[in-house]
Amino acid sequence: MFDLNGKRALVTGSTQGIGKAVAFALAGQGCQVIIHGSSSLEKCRRAAKEIPGKTEVALEDLSKEGCAGRLYKQTHDVDILVLNASVQVRKAWNEITPEEFDRQIATNLKASLFLIQRYVPYMQRRGWGRIVTIGSVQQHKPHKDMAVYAASKCAQMSLVQNLALQLAPEGITINNLSPGVIATPRNAEALDDAAYAQKVLSGIPMGYPGAAGDCAGAALLLCSEEGRYITGTDLIVDGGMHL
Repeated sequence: MFDLNGKRALVTGSTQGIGKAVAFALAGQGCQVIIHGSSSLEKCRRAAKEIPGKTEVALEDLSKEGCAGRLYKQTHDVDILVLNASVQVRKAWNEITPEEFDRQIATNLKASLFLIQRYVPYMQRRGWGRIVTIGSVQQHKPHKDMAVYAASKCAQMSLVQNLALQLAPEGITINNLSPGVIATPRNAEALDDAAYAQKVLSGIPMGYPGAAGDCAGAALLLCSEEGRYITGTDLIVDGGMHL
């Protein structure tokens, strides 16, 4: 099961956390993986060394105009596109600056559309493709200090549903994976605050934060032949937090 030999994947934001775990899972099934980062080529190379099999690296800031074209020139065509990279600003809704708004929307939504535009034609020619966007439990339970982040993820899910209808006849699936509270570097500082962590965990029926690997298995299903009949869905991996 989950044989990805002969497939090639780009996982954005894959130098750490969920993206790295997904890249590791895909590579473990024979997929050639491209590790992507936004600011440090050395960080990409360090992560790539930890991934089994043949890997490549690519560097591009997805908040910048024209990012999709520049990233495509580095990677060329892929069979699997995992859109994991995102920007999250924790700030009260009435304190968000225009620059913070634009950066989150550009990375979390705009880049998703234009990367899909770039990579889908090859999948169409092959009659096979997998696209997975990484959303958030905040689509269902938005955090009061992440209003724009949550909104960007809701918009991304709408994009997934829209494109799923159009791409399904061509053998391409597109799905969203929504993690809850996952113990990654992004959440480390918040979870290190014992009082805050207890408050967060009290809202998770399973009672503990997830690990990046908990998302990797779900992504592997959506990226494989075994997930061929799943498209346009939101696969929530959150320990029941959204309930």
